[in-house]
Amino acid sequence: MKKFRHELKYYISEKDYFALRHRIGLVLKQDQNSINEKGYLIRSLYFDNVHDHDLIHKNNGILRRKKFRIRIYNHSDQVIKLEKKSRQGEYILKTSASITKDEYEKLLEWDYQFLKEKGKENPLYKEFYHYLNSDYMRPRVIVDYVREAYIGHISNVRITFDKELSVVTNSLNLFDPNNSSQEVIEHPKMILEVKYDEFLPEYIRVLLQLDAHNRSAISKYVLCRMKSIEYHGL
Repeated sequence: MKKFRHELKYYISEKDYFALRHRIGLVLKQDQNSINEKGYLIRSLYFDNVHDHDLIHKNNGILRRKKFRIRIYNHSDQVIKLEKKSRQGEYILKTSASITKDEYEKLLEWDYQFLKEKGKENPLYKEFYHYLNSDYMRPRVIVDYVREAYIGHISNVRITFDKELSVVTNSLNLFDPNNSSQEVIEHPKMILEVKYDEFLPEYIRVLLQLDAHNRSAISKYVLCRMKSIEYHGL
């Protein structure tokens, strides 16, 4: 059974990034999903209801909240994940289930009966069906960024540098070949995330010099939604 994990977020400069990635790279291995030393591309389609409750809850500082998204990697349709990210304060829990490209296309056409079909044993399918059906969830924004991730076995530590955060401005289809995007965070700033289970090993805290950085309640979804709203003049 999955448990809630700690999640810490920081804005860092490019100068800090090069120093931190060098130190962390000496003791932790890079995530096996990386396609090169820069990491891999994550593209996520976020859902919210017609009243934008998830957006409002985040902006109002509600401690218990959730987000649904569909996520792909490196523009490929080989792995498509339906995900729910739940938060309680600084604790997070991510649950996921696989869907096919055909099923993804059905969701865009408001055909989501397949979520209740036999064989969909993961509770996330039925939960997403419930929200789509009763809470009028709909696609809201596509978020892009390049993730460079490092993993450690002690306390399941995961260190990520998220770069080039961008919002897709002309489409709500993950696989639209004509997607265009706009960066949300001014270069050279980027996001450092630190996730772990029971405790953060002291050597990781020292290597990252966490006490020298200011924590921030960063939400990629909110940043990109607000940029999208600004871009479209809504």
